[in-house]
Amino acid sequence: MNLRKALGAAVGAVGATAAANSLLRSRADDFDPLLPGEQRTYRWRGFDVAYTEAGDPDDPDLVLLHGVNAAASSHEFHPVFETLAEEYHVLAPDLPGFGQTDRPPLLYSASLLTAFVRDFIEDNSTDATVVASSLTGAYAASAASEVDVRELILICPTDSSMGDRNVWRRSLIRSPLLGEAIHNLIVSKPSIRHFHADHGYYDMDNLTEEIVDYEWKSGHQPGARFAPASFVSGFLDPDEDLAEVLAGLDVPVTLVWGEDADITPLSAGRELAEAADARLVVFGDSLLLPHVEHPGEFVSVVRGDVTSVTVEG
Repeated sequence: MNLRKALGAAVGAVGATAAANSLLRSRADDFDPLLPGEQRTYRWRGFDVAYTEAGDPDDPDLVLLHGVNAAASSHEFHPVFETLAEEYHVLAPDLPGFGQTDRPPLLYSASLLTAFVRDFIEDNSTDATVVASSLTGAYAASAASEVDVRELILICPTDSSMGDRNVWRRSLIRSPLLGEAIHNLIVSKPSIRHFHADHGYYDMDNLTEEIVDYEWKSGHQPGARFAPASFVSGFLDPDEDLAEVLAGLDVPVTLVWGEDADITPLSAGRELAEAADARLVVFGDSLLLPHVEHPGEFVSVVRGDVTSVTVEG
């Protein structure tokens, strides 16, 4: 009888988990692009890659590459996108496995995303300024060794996020029931706010409900857990050392850093700037998202006017 009760409880728990997962998916159906502009599709290795295009095509090309997290997408650049489009031809893709782009159940890797960044820049832009955030900064740096870019602007870039690669953790989150439930907890609204408060935003008043809602919807799309499963298990960390890659480039590099960042602290930014002979621009009152919390100053950096922020190097 006890075994029968235990089995019944287990079946009930599985059923409840499946029902909860299904309910969350249904509530996230309405998912429209956040950035204003023309919505385009770039066909790449079987993916329909979504990207937003804005600005005059005759203006200099500017490619914006969002960072990597469980709810990541090009929406990261929403505070600066329209202003930058006044002077640049701006292209902002959602990386494979994220946002409006296809999310098939692949084993996502750093090499895959680096190849995407390289091909997107080569196929869709000419002599572009490339802005890339956090881990994607490493992909952009590697891509710049193979394709022509005008300049790299990297926001708190890193080549190491989650430590050693862990196959078990990746497999767990990729699993169809428990993995989806774990992922749903990671991209719940309380969790989204927690992560932003912990290392994203210096001032949580800058995080709007519109962005929380968008990230929640993005995190609950079909297939949303597969790329983050590789991220949290270390498989999106590149093998190449970022400082060595940057030092080998014949391209101007600007590093933008939040003075109060702790996951990738300013001390790491100073070491990286010295090793790569890069310019370091430091934003006060910011963590990993200086471009989000200080959009006007960040636009000035992109334009080449950095008088409103501290410049090092």
